[in-house]
Amino acid sequence: MALLSLRDVHVRFNTAAGTVHAVNGVSVDLAVGETLGLVGESGCGKSTLGKAILKLVPVASGAIVVDGTDIAPLRGAALAEMRRKVQMIFQDPYGSLNPRSTVGRSVAQPLVLAGWTPQAVAERVDTLLGWVGLPADARQRYPHEFSGGQRQRIGIARALALSPRLIVCDEPVSALDVSVRAQVINLLEDLKGQFGVSYLFISHDLSVVEHIADRVAVMYLGTLVELGGRDQIWRNPQHPYTRALLAAAPVANPKLARTRQRTVLQGELPSPLDPPSGCPFHSRCTLAQDRCRAERPLLRPVSSGAMAACHLA
Repeated sequence: MALLSLRDVHVRFNTAAGTVHAVNGVSVDLAVGETLGLVGESGCGKSTLGKAILKLVPVASGAIVVDGTDIAPLRGAALAEMRRKVQMIFQDPYGSLNPRSTVGRSVAQPLVLAGWTPQAVAERVDTLLGWVGLPADARQRYPHEFSGGQRQRIGIARALALSPRLIVCDEPVSALDVSVRAQVINLLEDLKGQFGVSYLFISHDLSVVEHIADRVAVMYLGTLVELGGRDQIWRNPQHPYTRALLAAAPVANPKLARTRQRTVLQGELPSPLDPPSGCPFHSRCTLAQDRCRAERPLLRPVSSGAMAACHLA
């Protein structure tokens, strides 16, 4: 049984300009101990989907099942219990911390809400700070006294407080320097191996996703357009959008960069207020045919372990 199962999930927001189709029929599973990378351009719905998994935004239709339980009807104590299993690491390591609370108080907050005794809370906070590589005296200090990488370690410690089974990582290293990113990614991998936690790793940085993910889901305009193992996606992408993303990603080796096929995205990302008919990518795809404009492709198997939503795959 999958730890996380999404089935035809839709998230919509009503605005003065109309209805925003933020997530438009996403179905995917995440296994125990797996890291699933979720990639795509800004505005494609990645973060909205992550928040929907924690019921931070409402789902218009579809099902989100966590550890065998549909989260839709959960309220009160049942919802709190679900959130012990699923935590989130936010993109902004400073904005996600209360600047007026000490680090110890911020990390302790989920433990206090869960009813832990003061002594147990104090011991757990010291343990958590040690796990993420921060000194014990960090608990008495305030967020502004730490670097960006250290603040993200504080966020990771808080997310681990209640021993969750799944952590939604929403662009957790995008605000950090390159050298610090590597440290935080290595920390997340070490913690995964130590505690068996699963990650939904949301990012627009494909080099980071290539390093940490077991499988990769590619999202475009609220829909999944490709899903497969990390190596499958990088070596043999099936969807034109995936190929364009990989072609635009920086490559450290200049020789490899010269030999890599360039696929340039045409035009702007369509508005989720008025998504295109047929394939959502057809308005920017150089390979689009009449069928692409009229018929929406389904996410279907195209090779062993790989799926793509493309008529031409």
